[in-house]
Amino acid sequence: MKMEAKTVAVVDYGMGNLRSVSQAVQAAAEGTGWQVVVTARPDAVRAAQRVVLPGQGAMPDCMRELRESGLLQPVLEAAATKPLFGVCVGMQMLLDHSEEGNVDGLGLIPGQVRRFDLAGHLQPDGSRYKVPQMGWNRVHPVPHNGVLHPVWDGIPDGAYFYFVHSFYAQPLDAAHCAGETDYGGRFAAAVARGNIFATQFHPEKSADHGLRLYRNFLHWNP
Repeated sequence: MKMEAKTVAVVDYGMGNLRSVSQAVQAAAEGTGWQVVVTARPDAVRAAQRVVLPGQGAMPDCMRELRESGLLQPVLEAAATKPLFGVCVGMQMLLDHSEEGNVDGLGLIPGQVRRFDLAGHLQPDGSRYKVPQMGWNRVHPVPHNGVLHPVWDGIPDGAYFYFVHSFYAQPLDAAHCAGETDYGGRFAAAVARGNIFATQFHPEKSADHGLRLYRNFLHWNP
């Protein structure tokens, strides 16, 4: 009897960098038995064993497209029942509310999404902070009760990841902050709750460390 492949669904609701995300997850999945599918079909998201929720652009547009695509409910179901990885705006959507467009998120992780307010702040080299933050920055995994989240396995403290964003997540409960970055002050670069893990940075644009994160996600059993 032939066994069906385990499936990771990359959710296509029209607002993600799907090609680079799916290629990175596919590279991470090589030799593991996982099959990566980019899908706009609610039934395919429901059938998948793991889900990746990418996001790119403005938060109000992402929330609108997620609703209108018919994928909102399958994503909520996935977040309640299986490992889910949010990326960039896909992370911000998990929170309660965003200052970008004054829009409500999915309410899966209590907290707010704030705009960087760095006017008049200078970087250590004397230059002004630019918004959006665009480029490589160090990420510091945050331990809870002395333990790092399993998706950080093999990732050194202070590893560089690639960011492009003007807004940042501010979880209400510090226990949901899984990683921090400094850009004019510390902010949550990764959040986690139960079977959800998400990053503000783009693992698919972050070379070997990014692939390692996706690979760890495929092996993670929350």
